[in-house]
Amino acid sequence: MENDLTRDMTKKAPMGLILKFTVPMLIGNLFQQFYNMVDSAVVGRFVSKEALAAVGATGSLTFLLLGLTFGFSAGVSIVISQYFGAKDYDNVRKSFATSAFIIAGASVILGTVGFFAARWLLELTNTPDSIINQSEIYMKIIFAGMLGTGMYNGMSAVLRALGNSLTPLIFLIIASILNVILDLVFVIFFDMGVPGVALATIISQVLSGVGCIIYAMAKVKVLRIPLKDFRPDREIFRKCIRLGVPVALQNSFISISMMAMQGVINSFNETVIAAVTITHRLEQLVLQPGMSLGVAVASFTGQNIGAGLHDRVKKGLKSAFLLILAFSLIMLPVMYFGGQYFMRLFTKAEDFDVVRHGTQGIRITSLFYLPVGFIFVTRNFLSGAGDIHFPMVMGFLEVLGRVIFSNVIAGYIGFKGIYWATALTWVLTGLIGVIRVLSGRWKNKAIVNAGNINLK
Repeated sequence: MENDLTRDMTKKAPMGLILKFTVPMLIGNLFQQFYNMVDSAVVGRFVSKEALAAVGATGSLTFLLLGLTFGFSAGVSIVISQYFGAKDYDNVRKSFATSAFIIAGASVILGTVGFFAARWLLELTNTPDSIINQSEIYMKIIFAGMLGTGMYNGMSAVLRALGNSLTPLIFLIIASILNVILDLVFVIFFDMGVPGVALATIISQVLSGVGCIIYAMAKVKVLRIPLKDFRPDREIFRKCIRLGVPVALQNSFISISMMAMQGVINSFNETVIAAVTITHRLEQLVLQPGMSLGVAVASFTGQNIGAGLHDRVKKGLKSAFLLILAFSLIMLPVMYFGGQYFMRLFTKAEDFDVVRHGTQGIRITSLFYLPVGFIFVTRNFLSGAGDIHFPMVMGFLEVLGRVIFSNVIAGYIGFKGIYWATALTWVLTGLIGVIRVLSGRWKNKAIVNAGNINLK
């Protein structure tokens, strides 16, 4: 099957396979974060500090609903990867058809909810009056285009389950370049401000999603289904929902925790909000190696669990821990000593307080890149193995950690408490994930081919 853009991850050395999967995924995620960062850089440098804060104030709110669709995509990915590992190609096709209905339906419903609830969500997080109108417009545009976002992420999840992380990368690069061009055109030439960067994002994602679907249907033989058979399968639908809902809830827990923290952030002035917006953008960029590795671990684990190759599952996990350790050690000094220079890319020369606040925050969180790396590895490993409920528990712990730590610590030490809350939440959640993996309680959770796995 590898000649039709899929990759069988049940053969060859685990370390090499995981790296080959991770690198295109990482490059794609970097491009994804790049065009998110371009949104912030364009409004920060060419509009105003308030416009930058307006875009930043929407991050946790948009992820609240976008994360639900990502969760359903993850559920689909687990089902497809295990069927593919078991060489059950008929059910791979049925799963693909079923996933199209699930993701499209979820995108339309959640996009509609987000569009009409935008103002209420912003008020719920105490968004300042000076930026709330711009934030509302940004959110409404993003949610109006949610079906396009769902198309790309859904198709990407399917392809990655089949071991293909290259095709999503190609279309993401195209979308990223288009987004940069449209950002500059809409904001600089048409003076559209915040609405311009939102429109640029949505147009880019819709075109990327459509292109990815058309190309995959033409090239990936295992996904070709006669139109008369393109319908949801009841049993597979139940499996996708059973696995997708916990991941969706996990994502919603994370976004709720971020919303709670955003409420604390919004209690400060626009300077702090802008600084945190930039550091979050940089943080997302720095954490991409861990996020990409996590997706690779989920696909590798799913395929090998489905094939019953339990020794390979253990080897893959050990390889992933070594890789995340290396990533963390590389990025720590880069961000600790270089954070201030990255901050300056997003601000005007006179916004030196924004740079100073952000630099102080980066020097706190950069010390804790390894624990957050453990979160990505363990969470995705458990998901790929079918132990889908515990990642939801980890998400709930993130809610508790961020809510409690941010409110308590920020009350004592000011805005730095925001960054310490993030760091301590990473430590708590990462530790719980490692304990779960080492406990072996995820054994026999596979939906296709469960076996006894001894993790020693």
